[in-house]
Amino acid sequence: MKSALIKNESPIFPIRTAAKMLGISIHSLRMYERKGLIIPFKSLGNQRLYSYNDIERILSIRKNIKERKISINGIRAIASMIPCYKIINCSEEDRKNCEAYHESNKPCWEYEHKNNICENIDCRECDVYKNNYDFLNTKNMLKKLL
Repeated sequence: MKSALIKNESPIFPIRTAAKMLGISIHSLRMYERKGLIIPFKSLGNQRLYSYNDIERILSIRKNIKERKISINGIRAIASMIPCYKIINCSEEDRKNCEAYHESNKPCWEYEHKNNICENIDCRECDVYKNNYDFLNTKNMLKKLL
């Protein structure tokens, strides 16, 4: 049971605990990270820690894989089409300097951001990453933004 003192975004679960909670292997969690679907918090000792929000995101990924038969690469492709520039209101100048704006082969949080609004933002804390994990609802999100 979640304590009222623990925020949903607080990284508290080591990778082994998160894997057990989700009923998946540690290898699967690391693969989702390598594929750019999740960004676990890393402690000073480089230990991966997961929050309740991370668990919810991973459950959504698993649902898409198991129930909707969407591949990991399919989920990655959907995530790469999220119009991050609309969500964070990038200026024209920021867009000129943003690979994520010009490319669509990986989610924006996978790019190295230089000379734009995202340069000093931790992608794990960005609204684009935090609030866009229900990949089945991407169409409705796009309708609102565009």
